[in-house]
Amino acid sequence: MAKRPPNILFIMCDQLRFDYLGCYGHPTQRTPNIDALAAQGVRFTNAYVQSPVCGPSRMSTYTGRYPRSHGSTWNSFPLRVGEMGIGDYLRPLGVRTALCGKSHVVPDGEGMERLGVDRTTAEAKLMEQAGFELWDRMDGVHPAKGRAPSHYNDHLRAKGMEGESPWESWANAPEGDKGEALSAWHMEHANRPAKCPEEDSETAYTTDRAMAFIDDAGDQPWCLHLSYIKPHWPYVASAPYHDMYSEADVIPAHRSEAERENAHPFLAAFHDTRVAKVFNQPGVRERVIPVYMGLITQIDDHIGRLRAHLEATEQADNTLIVFTSDHGDYLGDHWLGEKDLFHECSVKIPLIVMDPSRDSDASRGTVSDALVESIDLLPTFIEACGGEVPDHIIEGKSLKPLLAGDTTPLREFVISEFDYSTRIARKTLNMPIADCRTQMVFDGRYKLINITGFRPMLYDLHEDPDEFTDLGTHPDYAQTITRLQGHLFDWALRHHSRVTMSDAAIEADFGSEARVGIFIGVWDEADEAEIHAAGHSNY
Repeated sequence: MAKRPPNILFIMCDQLRFDYLGCYGHPTQRTPNIDALAAQGVRFTNAYVQSPVCGPSRMSTYTGRYPRSHGSTWNSFPLRVGEMGIGDYLRPLGVRTALCGKSHVVPDGEGMERLGVDRTTAEAKLMEQAGFELWDRMDGVHPAKGRAPSHYNDHLRAKGMEGESPWESWANAPEGDKGEALSAWHMEHANRPAKCPEEDSETAYTTDRAMAFIDDAGDQPWCLHLSYIKPHWPYVASAPYHDMYSEADVIPAHRSEAERENAHPFLAAFHDTRVAKVFNQPGVRERVIPVYMGLITQIDDHIGRLRAHLEATEQADNTLIVFTSDHGDYLGDHWLGEKDLFHECSVKIPLIVMDPSRDSDASRGTVSDALVESIDLLPTFIEACGGEVPDHIIEGKSLKPLLAGDTTPLREFVISEFDYSTRIARKTLNMPIADCRTQMVFDGRYKLINITGFRPMLYDLHEDPDEFTDLGTHPDYAQTITRLQGHLFDWALRHHSRVTMSDAAIEADFGSEARVGIFIGVWDEADEAEIHAAGHSNY
C-alpha cells in the first residue's frame, strides 16, 4: 500500500529580506515562531531567487524553471499556457493543492483563446492560476482601478468597512488625526496605524483563511501555498504593529560613497530612480523600517497561530513546512530602494525547511551553506509526496538529500535574471527593449553580473562581503570573469525547452526508424540484416 503523502505548508512572504529575522542574526527583530521553525528544520544561508522581482520569481518557484525557460520575465507578463505549476505535479499524487494569498500569476488569455480553451471549466480555472486551486487570492496592491482580491474586499465590507476598494480605504489606509483615510503611497504616513483593526488586516485574514482551508481539506493530503503579501509596500501596519519598533531599531544603511563614484552605468541608472532617491532622504528609513519590522513580527505571530492549529488538528507531525520569500528589499542599502538588482539584500532570501519525516532527523536544527535556488522547492515537494521528478522539465534540484544530512553540493553556482525593459533605466541607458537583459551567476565567492550591452560587474564576497567594490575592470580578475561567464554560457546552452520528451523517452525510442522499416545508409540486404541484428538504425 502506497504511503500517504505528507501535507505541505508552503509559506512565502513578499519582499522579506533574509537578514530581518531573529534566526538570521537581526539584533532586535522579534520572530520567535519562525526561529522555532528553524530550530526544528534546516536553515539555508545561501538561497537565491531566480529573479529579484515578484512575478518572475514566483513563476520560477511555481514551475521549477528559470525565467528564460517559462518566459514570464516581469510582473503581469502572462505565464504561457502549457507551463505546469505545483498543483499540476501534486494533484496526480493525490494531493489537494491550493493558493491562499498572493501569486502574481497572469493567465495566458491569448494562448487559451487560440487553443479554444473553455475558460468556464474547472480545468481552465486551474490553468489561470498556474495549477493552484483558488482558495483565496490577494495580490496585495488593490487600488480601486487595480485587480481586486477574490474575497477580501467583501470580507471588509461585511465588517462595515465600506468603499469602492476597502483594501485601499481601510486595510492600507493610514488613519489621520480626524479618523480620515490617508494615502499609503505617501511614506510620510508610515508611522500611523491602518484604519483596519488588526484582526481584519491582510495578514490576520489570510491566516484565518489558511486555517479554514486546512479544516476543509479534512483527511485528504494537501499542499497549501500560504502567500503573505507583507512586508511588501505600502508600508502600513495595523496597531499595535505600526509602532512596535522605533528608530533605535533601524540599522544604519549598508552603503558606501565609493559605490557612487565612477559607478557602472547600469547601477548609476538605478541610483537615479525616484524610489532610490527617496530612501536617501533624511528620515525616510527611520520612518519606514520600524513599520517594515512590525509587519514581519505580525507575520511571525500569525505563524504561531497557524502552527497551534496544526497541533490542535493533529496534523503537525505530518506537515512539511517551508518558510521563504520571493525576494528582498533594499531599504536604502547601496543607495537603492525596492529590489530588482543582485545585491544580497535583494536576491538572497530566507529559506527554512522543516521536514517531519524521520529521514530528516539527522539535520534537524542545522544550518546549511549549500548553494540552493527557489526552483529547488518544487522537486522537493514532488519527492516528498512519492513522485518522480521530470528533470527534462523541472530545472531545480530536490533538497531532500540535504534535509537527510547529505553535505554533497547540489550545484557549483546559482543563477538569477532580471528584465528591466519596463523600468525607467531602459530610457536612461537608451537600450532597446529586447536587450534589457541581465543575469547573475554566483559561485559562493564571486558574483558576476552580466549586462547585455555593457561590461560585466564583479564582486568578491569573501574579501568584500559588503559588495561595495566592483572588480569588473580590475585586470587581476579577468580570468575569474571568464570562468564565471563560462558557467553562464554553459547554463544558457542547457535544454530549457525540450519539455515534451524526457531522456527516458528518447532512450526508449532509440532505433525506432529501423523498427518501422526506415533504413538510412543501407547498401544491400547484408547492411539491413546488420541493422536488425544490432537493434537500432546504426548510423
